[in-house]
Amino acid sequence: MAPSFRAASTRKRPWRLATNWKSSLRWAEGRSSMEAKLQSRRATPFDAEVLTELNLELLRDDASGGATTPAKIKARMLDWLSSGEYAAVLFEHEGEVVAYALYREQNASIYLRQFFVAKNRRRLGLGRRALAVLFEEYWPDGKRLSVDVLTSNERALAFWRSVGFLDYCTTLIMAPKQRPTLSPRTSL
Repeated sequence: MAPSFRAASTRKRPWRLATNWKSSLRWAEGRSSMEAKLQSRRATPFDAEVLTELNLELLRDDASGGATTPAKIKARMLDWLSSGEYAAVLFEHEGEVVAYALYREQNASIYLRQFFVAKNRRRLGLGRRALAVLFEEYWPDGKRLSVDVLTSNERALAFWRSVGFLDYCTTLIMAPKQRPTLSPRTSL
């Protein structure tokens, strides 16, 4: 079953950057009692189709060069969920799947591999609300959290920093075709 997405309202929404994730998440939770509650549930291998569609949208957004096929993504999702290597949570708002999180929990840490909010549902506070749900219902206290963000994705960097994540390291990559010609015999 594929998720359906309705166009988001074009009405301007207030946006505030918090100094720490707890105040930021409290702000997101208390934004408006008129907004529908964000529902969540742990994904199962039966949700691989929905996760595949959302992951494809994430890859298109990132333009990360992660060229792969839907069949490969679905197989990878099925493997991760079936093996227990990763857990996924789906988020629904007003009856539609609007976001997901894919993470791996270890003894002392949680690695958030993928976190995605549908394009037409961004800037509405759903990402913050989804993160609040993860903290409250899925992730135990006392574990270090990490997430990888493409350096070219300025909106995502701003989001993660606004909820309290700090820059920790930069991973540099080099594609095979970009390798320079270096001589090991070059003198210093």
